[in-house]
Amino acid sequence: MPRSLDFAGAAALPLVSITAWELLFQRMPFDSERGGEGKSLLVIAGAGGVGSIAIQLARRAGFTVIATASRPETADWCRAMGAQHVVNHRDALAPQLAALGFTQIDAALNLADTDRYWNVLGELLAPQGHVGLIVEPKGALPIGDPYKAKCIGIHWEFMFARARFKTTDMAEQGRILARVAALIDAGELRDIHHEALDPINAANLREAHRRLESGAAIGKLVLAGW
Repeated sequence: MPRSLDFAGAAALPLVSITAWELLFQRMPFDSERGGEGKSLLVIAGAGGVGSIAIQLARRAGFTVIATASRPETADWCRAMGAQHVVNHRDALAPQLAALGFTQIDAALNLADTDRYWNVLGELLAPQGHVGLIVEPKGALPIGDPYKAKCIGIHWEFMFARARFKTTDMAEQGRILARVAALIDAGELRDIHHEALDPINAANLREAHRRLESGAAIGKLVLAGW
């Protein structure tokens, strides 16, 4: 647990930190220290829990980070997490990226709707680019051209895979959390919990689910206290 955080702040980190770290630095072929230098990364749903930590990790690795958000408050949150640019995912992405000077992107994290952005990411990603996914698609995805023609790497992340299948490297997740805790305490990463509902009871649990299901939550929502 980071010494600089209280229990609510610390509770917000493990699931999303492991997800973002494994996706960027173990599933995708980028080094956690300087692997993003000279590269662009598009983070779809940057104000969500995984997006909030992924933006920070990517910036630290040297990426130019473009996040997507659809409201002023979520756009502000993405910038506070370190995104250099924010575009609206409710509008066409290509013209917004072109206006920023990006005719193509080196990598993308689709953290929201795998089906909706599949075709557009296939067009936007550079040859030999990479896309990271965490959301199960609703239907079949065409993985031929342009993905095949460009040799785009498709990378899935599920943080429970190591535990579920008892892989030989299960202890790696403990090392990831220790590294994230150290970076938090060093001031290189920041707390991502946006609000806490107190105390932990049935009413607040229902309210937490209501907020999450609304699609308007920012960062991580934490239940705290008994």
